[in-house]
Amino acid sequence: MIRIAAIAGSYRTGSYNRTLLAIGVAAAERLGAEVDLIDLRSLGLPVYDGDLEADPGPPAGAVELKRRLGAAQGILIASPEYNGSIPGGLKNAIDWASRPPDVPFGGAVAAIMGASPGGLGSVRGLAHLRQCLTAMDTWVIPSQVTIPAAHKAFAADGSLVDSRAHAQVVALVERLVDAAGRLR
Repeated sequence: MIRIAAIAGSYRTGSYNRTLLAIGVAAAERLGAEVDLIDLRSLGLPVYDGDLEADPGPPAGAVELKRRLGAAQGILIASPEYNGSIPGGLKNAIDWASRPPDVPFGGAVAAIMGASPGGLGSVRGLAHLRQCLTAMDTWVIPSQVTIPAAHKAFAADGSLVDSRAHAQVVALVERLVDAAGRLR
């Protein structure tokens, strides 16, 4: 069975990206994938610091994150755009997980998407996320999904108002599940 690690880049409980991720998770589960929904806030990661890593050693949350990412064949990330880039908490989690040994990103496959109230739908932030993941030898699916005007994009039940946007999320997740089955 294909295992997908799913991460929302926003810590906020009712964030648009958590809502978007839920749509992706449901699509992956319909395809028969097992999904591990990773809540970054619950990991309690301090800001990455090489001194902390050396002594007393990586925090328990970083060890857990690496273990969970390493157990997955694919990674699905829904991230907002903060000031034209990715949120600091997401970048911090990536930094902790990227530390040797047993780096879970090398050879992994990922799919990225994002929602934002602005007109670009987190496209600038996803460009930075793609750059970070690619630098660690992660194959990022070439297509991505961006949801602009996120404050208008979701219905009260958490579904996407635009059926074409929903179809794009489903298609992205289908590519991820297919690639994860072939690459890892």
